[in-house]
Amino acid sequence: MSEVRMKGGFTPRTLLVIPVYNHGATLRSVVEQALTAGWPVLVVDDGSTDGGAETLGGLACRLLSLASNSGKGMALLAGAAWAAEAGYEAIISVDADGQHDPREASLLLAEATNHDWPAIVIGSRRMVESTVPKSSLFGRAFSNFWVRMECGQELADTQSGYRLYPVAEMLQLALRSRRYDFEVEVLARAAWAGIPIYSVSVSVHYPPGAERTSHFHQLKDNFRLTILHTRLVIRALMPFPHRRLIGRSNGFVAGEAARVKSVVLHPIKFIRQICLEHTTPFQLAVAVWLGVFLGALPLIAVHTVVILYVAHRLHINKLAAVGASQFCMPPLVPVLCMQIGYFCRHGQLLWDINWETMVVQIHERLLEWFFGSLLLGPAFGLLLGGVTYLTVSRLRGKSCSEALAMKNE
Repeated sequence: MSEVRMKGGFTPRTLLVIPVYNHGATLRSVVEQALTAGWPVLVVDDGSTDGGAETLGGLACRLLSLASNSGKGMALLAGAAWAAEAGYEAIISVDADGQHDPREASLLLAEATNHDWPAIVIGSRRMVESTVPKSSLFGRAFSNFWVRMECGQELADTQSGYRLYPVAEMLQLALRSRRYDFEVEVLARAAWAGIPIYSVSVSVHYPPGAERTSHFHQLKDNFRLTILHTRLVIRALMPFPHRRLIGRSNGFVAGEAARVKSVVLHPIKFIRQICLEHTTPFQLAVAVWLGVFLGALPLIAVHTVVILYVAHRLHINKLAAVGASQFCMPPLVPVLCMQIGYFCRHGQLLWDINWETMVVQIHERLLEWFFGSLLLGPAFGLLLGGVTYLTVSRLRGKSCSEALAMKNE
């Protein structure tokens, strides 16, 4: 496990790494800004074909060229390996498209030195809605949601490429992604490994659409992200402990002891705390959806245990999920699921209810219940989740309005 260096006493030796693939029009400007700010710079050319590396003549930066285009993740790992050999303890990744201001890299390093080392620091982009593509805003919110589900971290910008990484720990993570999905996987696995993740606000520049160069492939890269999130969620649900790179500190142990003490001595207070966990309108809607979906499945006698386990592993409000599952209590929802499953298998509803069909053929009915629950559960959960979201949003909006009116009085 890595040695944890206490805050205030350590500043990592840091290298700016700029991965580039066919961003020749902006590369030199980005490198010049970084050098002017006093940073040592390594450019990792990920198999570019536009001659961008040739524009760096006369600049005091290092150039590492990969033989072929292998993806941004591969370029960052190659840069980290080079940095480790050169004696650097941290790298700051800066995109080559000009969206980031390299002069703000000092903000990331300052944030890192304010905490125990090692740590990851994300440059959270100040994305003004009027100047940022709608797809970027949606993509960030979508990614933030899944990362929180997978590792419990409430991060503001999980898609930002402006980051500070601890080199040694980054190279020890079991990372499989090599393209844009790398930047999501590294956060989830770092959190599992015990590496703290912090954020600091940074500016971002989005050029007009005609001038914007992006190599994100809507079909291929979104498919990769879907596969990645599926893998990470499955891993998050497994009961096996994650491999930790940072040891559990005394503070962590003390925190766990305090939590156990709270359960034993103050059960009402503990239950109230559980009720308040993950309680934004959207988070509650997700908890309701999960509870209804799992509640509709034929998990006879173990529904509550399964729901509590899944909600805990995916950092979802447990009481909301368990409460929502009660809408699936027998007999209505199980019978509906069986009928849907029976109809899918036989093209008609099951009207002949007798000892033969409900007891002798119970294995057939359970199978149909399962098939039907996969159709009814998600749809019913979406309905109740939507109602929950709208209701909670309206009630909280009303409460805020009343509080503001009382304050003005």
